[in-house]
Amino acid sequence: MTTVLIADDQPLQRFGSRMLLESQDDMTVVGEAANGSEAVRMAAELHPDVVLMDIRMPGLDGIEATRRITAAGDRTRILIVTTFDLDEYAYAGLRAGASGFLVKDAQPEELLSGIRAVATGDAVVAPSLTRRLLDAYVHHLPTDPAAETPAPENPRLASLTDREREILTVIGQGWTNTEIATRLHLAESTVKTHVGRILAKTGSRDRIQAVILAYDTKLVEPS
Repeated sequence: MTTVLIADDQPLQRFGSRMLLESQDDMTVVGEAANGSEAVRMAAELHPDVVLMDIRMPGLDGIEATRRITAAGDRTRILIVTTFDLDEYAYAGLRAGASGFLVKDAQPEELLSGIRAVATGDAVVAPSLTRRLLDAYVHHLPTDPAAETPAPENPRLASLTDREREILTVIGQGWTNTEIATRLHLAESTVKTHVGRILAKTGSRDRIQAVILAYDTKLVEPS
């Protein structure tokens, strides 16, 4: 049974989400939060598998709430639900530790499959869409003159083998496991093993966090 905490400042949105989730045999809603502060407190008390997190809420917003929940080190995973009108909100949510995001006009089955994916540790957003989002956001960042100076090796990459570094790079470029297997002439099971080791060695919660790491460490540059 997947336990879910719904965090949204709109009562009707919470009601609709609860009705949908509780119609499923494998899901149960353990609580509702009307703002980020409540979400943080309830997540600490209830330890849900997944928090369905709105971004725009009064007081503590969903991004900071996500950061605090993931920083606590619990097993709870965050699925951001956003209107997607501002790409940087979704980007910031992922940077804060969310495992993925969906738009509020997603189909019910998309929301349900997203929750199930997050609960099992998978990323909700397709890698290619994640890369487009990151590209769009990075292009709006101010140019840092210091960026021209070579940065020291990021310690999170130090333990990776050459093959793992190669696979992390193409993950950041938006390749799926199937594409990696085909293009690098590997069995898909081998790719999955490599991805799992990459996540463990770099301390990445999921594939989306690995994509962000690839950008942060300059393994992948904005296109």
